[in-house]
Amino acid sequence: MKHPILKSFESMHLRTKQLPSFKAGDTVCVWVKIQEGTEKDGTPKYRLQSFEGTVIRFRKGTTNSTFLVRKMSSGGIGVERNFYVHSPLIDHVDVKVRGKVRRSRIYYIKKLRGKAARISSRFVSAEELKSYEQA
Repeated sequence: MKHPILKSFESMHLRTKQLPSFKAGDTVCVWVKIQEGTEKDGTPKYRLQSFEGTVIRFRKGTTNSTFLVRKMSSGGIGVERNFYVHSPLIDHVDVKVRGKVRRSRIYYIKKLRGKAARISSRFVSAEELKSYEQA
């Protein structure tokens, strides 16, 4: 049971625009705001940069809910990045492919190479797709 003051503080920092529902194994493209300096009047300048990869884990919570995305960079080097769900720096998230995995945290994918690291896609019915878009 959380204190009411703590609940009200957390509710102020939650996202107003919801992200699409996704889970571990899905391939997502996260659009992140990157600050590139300031304007003449002192306001910060932002640009959007995409980070596309496989979701390794999705940690639920209130303001501290996060998801970990791993992408393969050039040269076969894996780059992982942790994102806060309610961060104002995340512009939007696009779900590219829904992956079919049996685990909620697929850390084992870090050790796999080549074709063994592939995740088969999960086909979604029209009803499921509508429920994903509404959530």
